[in-house]
Amino acid sequence: MYTVDSRTPPDAIDWRQKGAVTPVKNQGNCGSCWAFSTTGAVEGHHFIKYHKLVSLSEQQLVDCSSKEGNNACNGGLMDFAFTYIQEAGGIVTEDCYPYVSGKTGEENPTCSVNKTCIAAHVQSYVDVQKASESALKSAVGLKGPVAIAINAGIYEDKSCGGDETDLDHGVLAVGYGHENGTSYWLVKNSWGPHWGENGYIKIRRDKNNMCGVATAASYPIV
Repeated sequence: MYTVDSRTPPDAIDWRQKGAVTPVKNQGNCGSCWAFSTTGAVEGHHFIKYHKLVSLSEQQLVDCSSKEGNNACNGGLMDFAFTYIQEAGGIVTEDCYPYVSGKTGEENPTCSVNKTCIAAHVQSYVDVQKASESALKSAVGLKGPVAIAINAGIYEDKSCGGDETDLDHGVLAVGYGHENGTSYWLVKNSWGPHWGENGYIKIRRDKNNMCGVATAASYPIV
């Protein structure tokens, strides 16, 4: 469990500017947001450790992680996906195992991993203290991009709750900052680059855990 770090996180950070974030992807007609959140976190932490940004395969997670509890295009959890990558010995590149479920709406009939294409590993994962935006700020600011789950219904409204039962969409916190006096989380979505702000959204920060942004956050140890 990650709580507030003894070190002070930066006042603002954007991991895109540091080269740790791949271009925005599109999950298409498949409930695989959890896979995109997972790969984004692993891509970022792999870059931070090895200084190499590699686009990783969401399709591998969709096709192969049911044993860990994921349900392909019908949903899953990032922690389950981190566990799968750890147990499978790694995750391959996007080029080696390209994403097709966005068009088909379902997983492939078989899990087909070419282990010579493995490009990143996960040793374990760390859950961030539940519902603590200060802990999430420390994690994003000092560790790297963090996989989070949000209530994707309404983004800046009092009705956008933060209970675990409200969480229905996995995304990636890649930074935070301030704009016109308002604090925000910078979040990478998986609905393509034409959605939101070039595929990103700013969610109100330090406002009663808006949309559950800090309710179920985690990051991989690579």
